[in-house]
Amino acid sequence: MQIFFKENLAFLAVPKTGTTAWEMALKRRADIVFSGRRKHANAAFFHRKLAPFLEDAYGLTPERMAVIRDPLDQARSWYRYRQRDALEGSKYSTRGVNFDAFARATIQPDPPPFANVGSQGAFLTLKTSREMPLHHLFAYEAQDVLRGFLEERFGRQIKPRTYNVSPRIEAELSPETEAAFRKARALDYELHARVIAAGGHLQQLLET
Repeated sequence: MQIFFKENLAFLAVPKTGTTAWEMALKRRADIVFSGRRKHANAAFFHRKLAPFLEDAYGLTPERMAVIRDPLDQARSWYRYRQRDALEGSKYSTRGVNFDAFARATIQPDPPPFANVGSQGAFLTLKTSREMPLHHLFAYEAQDVLRGFLEERFGRQIKPRTYNVSPRIEAELSPETEAAFRKARALDYELHARVIAAGGHLQQLLET
């Protein structure tokens, strides 16, 4: 997560949605940078903890933005990312596990470590009401729309580089597993569909 005072913007980093590339491109302009485990602080944490702090300490109420990706594509990205050599032999490695088994494991009530990747819907919404405390939500598939927004806000061209490229491997899924995955990730699919229907950029007034 990065917070920009001049641009009045907070960029939340949803895992496996390409945010590292944007963070690296914008890091010199960021006033506050969350790294390590806090890099992926979710929308509820920002809403409850950070927003009141920023307003009290700095008189700042930044617009909140994030990116969402097709849920199945995000799962495939997680699966491939955890195939990398650095994780071989660890409990987080997906080597020796096919994608169908990985996808089913991710939606278990208590996923094993290699499949404990969370949900974009849970990341982006409040737990009790499932309202989304964001001003802007972008589709990962609409990078030009995201770039246009950021370039207008920052007043310059932005050319992100590619980071965290996952290995190219097969990641097939049975129809039965895909149906179960879609049911379990219904909120993710609903939010993603709303953003796509809005042309890749869903804007909303924050009323929560």
